[in-house]
Amino acid sequence: MSELQPIYGYGFFHVHDSGLVDQTIVFLYSDPGRLYLEISRDPVKRGREIELLARNMQYFLDEERVYINNKRVYPVVKDVDIGVAGLESLAYIVFKIVFKGELRKGLNHYLNEYEEETAEYDYTVYWVFPENARFVRASLNVPYEVVLEGRGVKFTVARGTRLPGREEIVFDLR
Repeated sequence: MSELQPIYGYGFFHVHDSGLVDQTIVFLYSDPGRLYLEISRDPVKRGREIELLARNMQYFLDEERVYINNKRVYPVVKDVDIGVAGLESLAYIVFKIVFKGELRKGLNHYLNEYEEETAEYDYTVYWVFPENARFVRASLNVPYEVVLEGRGVKFTVARGTRLPGREEIVFDLR
């Protein structure tokens, strides 16, 4: 995968009343050698690449410590997709990840602890809460914007940003 150069990333977290969190991560890459075009056309190579990506992502997820309301939860990679996006030299990787915690009426707390790092590419993250929930506050080390009439939060991390290894989000479930 040395030919791929990261361009941008997106993270989408959809929180359900049941406590299930559906997470989708989309990575976009410059692929001047058209590696992913070749891989996506060969079912065997595609399968191997997807298996490798899933294993690697799961390894990184297992290194994180994720909590909902002070109880540890365990994100699991459920699906991976790869391909090209409109241009033969624009590759993508999509990860579908799930985890579940116990939500309660009132304030709910999400915490993710991970190794300190420096962002290698720009990315934007969206959190969407249930219809009967409202965003309260966050500690993300970057500015954030409340969206969806208070039901969500959006933040962008610029390449080179030093991340302290801790993200917290609090939301109120009515």
